[in-house]
Amino acid sequence: MKASPTTRGPRSPFRPSFGSTPPAAVGLDAVVGRVEDGLLAGPGHPARTSLLTGTRGIGKTVALNEIEALAREHGWLVVSETLTPGFVERLLAEHVPAAWRQVRGVPAPDPADPRPRRRLSGVSLPGRLGGVSIDVDPAEQPEGLRAHLAALCDAMDERESGLLVTVDEIHRLTGAERAGFEVFVAIVQHLVREERAIAFAGAGLPAAVQDLLTDKVITFLRRAERFDLEVLGPDESADAIRIPVEEHGRGIDHDALEAAVALAQGYPYMVQLVGDAAWNAERTAPVITLDHVEGIRSRVVRSIGRQVHEPAVRALSPRDVDYLLAMLEDDGPTAISDLNRRLDVTHSYTARYRSRLIAQGLVRPAGRGLVELALPYLRDYLETLDG
Repeated sequence: MKASPTTRGPRSPFRPSFGSTPPAAVGLDAVVGRVEDGLLAGPGHPARTSLLTGTRGIGKTVALNEIEALAREHGWLVVSETLTPGFVERLLAEHVPAAWRQVRGVPAPDPADPRPRRRLSGVSLPGRLGGVSIDVDPAEQPEGLRAHLAALCDAMDERESGLLVTVDEIHRLTGAERAGFEVFVAIVQHLVREERAIAFAGAGLPAAVQDLLTDKVITFLRRAERFDLEVLGPDESADAIRIPVEEHGRGIDHDALEAAVALAQGYPYMVQLVGDAAWNAERTAPVITLDHVEGIRSRVVRSIGRQVHEPAVRALSPRDVDYLLAMLEDDGPTAISDLNRRLDVTHSYTARYRSRLIAQGLVRPAGRGLVELALPYLRDYLETLDG
């Protein structure tokens, strides 16, 4: 009788959650190494401004985590953000004061201490953001985001390092987020031109980032080093599963490893889901077997559906969903002409939805006049909606 996976045996070393760095972050050495070259080379190196793109679950956030960790190892000051509402306001109100405390070796304020530590200071931002008021310690001058970042760069340059700012999910460019990001990119551009010790790394979905680069206000990013993250090869996927298993005192037999690699389909997030589920199938077993892996498929598919597909589809319009469901009639790629017929609409009408779904990373071109679903097991999830 099998032991309960939740009550006995060692915990899984895998991390099937978004943004968590896996125990074996394979497939990222070239990207992280190139950015490291930029940090060490000094102002002017192209990799000091980098853009990482790829589909959901491909490892963009993990790559940013690795870049940040490497920068800290080299003594860099790191500011990590996500492009959500209030992006620029958070830079000013939270990250700038925290960065100055770190530079000066001042401990963070005790949240239980009621004594006031900062005073109000009005700061005007360009673009469509209007005025933002933040609390700034009188010692934390100069005021203004550009001046603060420049001064932080200079302070770190004296220590032979610099300031790295990372921004995740830069595909979330609605009105407010876009305006704030335009302000930030303009500031980074000025600091780069002034040869300050600044580096920037951003991550987002491919089509959305490409759309961003056509913006006349953000042309500076067209010169950024571009890294298109791809699925892992079979050997990389195998290492990402086998190494954590063996390092934590268990084994995985050859057939089980092959089945796990096939189930993960090369997606780093799926690798973590598969590894975690296989580990937990029978925690007390010294070796993960083929039976363990074959028994987890439905659980893994439900999990990626719940954690990846459901949030992505929920954000779509009903007509976007109709487009996806109309693709289910085909086992492989779908002809756009067939979609027009099934939806009873014109080519120009479906083209709008095609473009939107490509930008969302749910559909991709599959040849002339063809499209296909872009995420592993998205078909399985959509079939639950169509049933």
